[in-house]
Amino acid sequence: MNRAEKSTEIESLKARFSKSLMTILADYKGLSVASLTDLRNNLRQRDSSFKVVKNRLAKIAIQDTPAKVLDEHFVGTTAVATTETDPAGPAKVIVDFAKENESLKIKAGYLDGKLIDLNEIKALANLPAKEELIAKLMGSMLAPASNLVSVLVQIPRQLVNVLSAIKDQKEQQQ
Repeated sequence: MNRAEKSTEIESLKARFSKSLMTILADYKGLSVASLTDLRNNLRQRDSSFKVVKNRLAKIAIQDTPAKVLDEHFVGTTAVATTETDPAGPAKVIVDFAKENESLKIKAGYLDGKLIDLNEIKALANLPAKEELIAKLMGSMLAPASNLVSVLVQIPRQLVNVLSAIKDQKEQQQ
């Protein structure tokens, strides 16, 4: 890799780290190319990416970004998973993949200005999907209105039931 290629790679990594909402570093040593390809495809479905990086170039790239806290974790074979959208997406994919493939070891992560460890990444992976959380929130927000409508509908229904009972009673008396 010549100097121009290195410079281009550093700029690319800097842009990736600057835009990333969630970054996870992993040691991929021992994984086959097919496994890495499978992992990349799974991450792509979650609007995330996975890139094998050179540690020296990555350390240079993160210096002027908020992800600078990851500096000490660029040791050994390192791959970077990033996303600009849902932070739980790559966490779920990588944690599930690491369960099936013991060769993938999660080193650390970066979320919202904070360095996170393996346990925090696993906790993030156990959160429900963004769409599910939104659905639960909307359900909670709509519940009071729905309950009010149910109560308001019961009043005329009860009146009709009382009138029907009076009618039935008068018919039986005749």
